[in-house]
Amino acid sequence: MANLGRGNAFVIVERVDDEATGDWYVQVWLRDDNTYRLEFRDGTAAEHYQTRTISQEKVIVALSGWAKGRPDWKDAFMWNNIGASFGIAD
Repeated sequence: MANLGRGNAFVIVERVDDEATGDWYVQVWLRDDNTYRLEFRDGTAAEHYQTRTISQEKVIVALSGWAKGRPDWKDAFMWNNIGASFGIAD
């Protein structure tokens, strides 16, 4: 994760739990304008959020924190619910 660059434009980390329904993941995309689009989904499309940053360090901390289950992993960002993009009303 420390070398997210042009050759590694996408990173997706998924949580697999046989007892939990839905999709649980965090992903990051390095865009052509050198910003990072960070998204996460908490089970359902209605709980899908997105933010952008220029900081690779903040992205790495967020991905690591999410993977470790830290409750504060997303605090460094302002998140937008994009569930409506998936045909789900807010």
